[in-house]
Amino acid sequence: METQGLQSTSTVTVDETNVASAVGSGSLQVFATPAMIALMENAAMRAVESILPEGATTVGTKMDVAHTRATAVGETVSATAVLEQTEGRKLTFHVVASDSRGVIGEGTHERFIVDVERFLAKLK
Repeated sequence: METQGLQSTSTVTVDETNVASAVGSGSLQVFATPAMIALMENAAMRAVESILPEGATTVGTKMDVAHTRATAVGETVSATAVLEQTEGRKLTFHVVASDSRGVIGEGTHERFIVDVERFLAKLK
């Protein structure tokens, strides 16, 4: 099955819950870098969820992104993840986040396919 090129976009409105001062990553009322990363991860997770075997999910393991521009409260941010490479269980995505003024962050994200039961059993 060809999986390269699978993609998804996740969107959020910047509000008092996802600004830097609320999540502890800064003191300003602007979209937080951790919130941008979470949005990118969500897009990547959603891009491949329909092709995973029964009982499997993906977990994020590496994020290499730059957050290059601030976004104000009230703006909408969209993050798109495009699957670029599959190596066994490792999935590599190109991720980009944008608001109404353009790109605010970009980079790469790695996820691994895991069996949910086996993964959770390791935590006990």
